[in-house]
Amino acid sequence: MAHSAHAARSTRTRGSTHQDVGPPEPHEEGAVPRRAGNWRELAGRYALLPLRLFLGATFLYAGIDKLTDELFLQEAGLGSVGDLMSNVRDGSAVPRLVDLALHDPVSVGYAIAFAEIAVGTATLVGLLARTAALGGALVSLTLWLTVSWSTTPYYYGNDLVYLLAWTPLVLAGAQVLSLDARVAAGRTG
Repeated sequence: MAHSAHAARSTRTRGSTHQDVGPPEPHEEGAVPRRAGNWRELAGRYALLPLRLFLGATFLYAGIDKLTDELFLQEAGLGSVGDLMSNVRDGSAVPRLVDLALHDPVSVGYAIAFAEIAVGTATLVGLLARTAALGGALVSLTLWLTVSWSTTPYYYGNDLVYLLAWTPLVLAGAQVLSLDARVAAGRTG
């Protein structure tokens, strides 16, 4: 054992970042206690969990809120999805998309609500997390290009922020406390 520790130390060079060398000995200069390394690894693994929980809960709540709002799922009238679409049409980046939605605004309202519920639920439980995050990003992109495009200054609109917040989850998925992680562990174990 002493021989292998000595061999590992002798192959290290100052500033070397080779991972196959192993952690520095506790008495060496620049040594990081093992617990600190584990804490950093743990923090890195859980870094996206608060974002995932926030986005999942927010989208789930938004979908349920739309379905339970008596005014929203109406073709016309104050607070209706139809009225909202009519009001944002001229300030939209893609007015043709709004025109298409105006042919049946109630169905579009239901589609948005159910998409938000599906994305929120899948994100919270970590099931097909990258696909769910992509769905959340697409919903946010659509709402940004239609509903909040004309918001000035741009940072008052929240859809662009949601679009960007979904991006890390599209890239990383749900690596901890998720059904995806359980399935992956079952395949390897």
